[in-house]
Amino acid sequence: MTPFLELRDVKTHFPVEHGLVFRRRVGTVRAVDGVSLSLRQGEILGLVGESGCGKSTLGRTILQLLPASEGTVVLGGRSLTALRGAELRAARADFQMIFQDPYASLNPRMTVFDTLAEAIRAHHAVPADELPARVAALMEKVGLAPRYQRKYPHEFSGGQRQRIAIARALAVEPKLIVADEPVSALDVSIQAQIINLLAKLSREMGLTLVFISHDLSVVRHIADRIAVMYLGKIVELGPAAEVFDRPLHPYAQALVSAVAVPDPVKAKLRQRIVLAGDPPSPLNPPAGCAFHPRCQHATGACQATVPALEEFTAGREVACLRAREIQPVS
Repeated sequence: MTPFLELRDVKTHFPVEHGLVFRRRVGTVRAVDGVSLSLRQGEILGLVGESGCGKSTLGRTILQLLPASEGTVVLGGRSLTALRGAELRAARADFQMIFQDPYASLNPRMTVFDTLAEAIRAHHAVPADELPARVAALMEKVGLAPRYQRKYPHEFSGGQRQRIAIARALAVEPKLIVADEPVSALDVSIQAQIINLLAKLSREMGLTLVFISHDLSVVRHIADRIAVMYLGKIVELGPAAEVFDRPLHPYAQALVSAVAVPDPVKAKLRQRIVLAGDPPSPLNPPAGCAFHPRCQHATGACQATVPALEEFTAGREVACLRAREIQPVS
């Protein structure tokens, strides 16, 4: 089956320069450093990792908000990285983003109606007399009463503002949405409502969704598959339930061990994996496996060889030289 979204060795690097008059390049921040993966239409991919791993940069690169230094992003058979100017602007109707902070991403001087109507006008020639009905339908789709369309963002709660941001993303009828930490700033009860809403919209509209989060417990409830990212690379990829219940990469095992368990008896029996040190800088990543300075299983080979993301079992991929020794196939 031809993938709907495909990333081929995508890299997003940022030059570091010094000097006021004569600028010179002194290094490169490797925010995304060779990511390849594919999604089928309607699939939800959870992209997880600690802060600074490059997951938000990858999301913005997919949507061409940041240009890829190398590699290709293909959506529906069309290379997004090859589009420029008017072509790229026209293509943006097919892909949209939901940002982490809805209050920052919404214009405080625009009412809900103006915000949604602007998005509709940008890509659709809709008669003025039809706009109120279109805006009302969008608000109802995300669980907001149409009577609130003349209100401003500051008059809503955080959860309601995020629903407005979701409605704005849906206004252009996209095929792909990248949601960057869309529930991290919300209360737990509201988080569940937004996650359920996104899952429902994905099923009903056939949306392909890249859900970015640092919280594995949140991603587990919405994602079909989980991609674990560390220092600009995907280190594990597989079905959400399998990655959560039986992580293969030592880094993924540490992330899963940090997830809170509601059962106090199980919580006591659980072994917490505490990683040593801090994540390396993407400006000067370590040789070999980027995770080896913090890995309790690292050997000399890990310091010299960069592990490729390879198939471990059907549907499971992991980038670890010692994966089969640490977690033998059952």
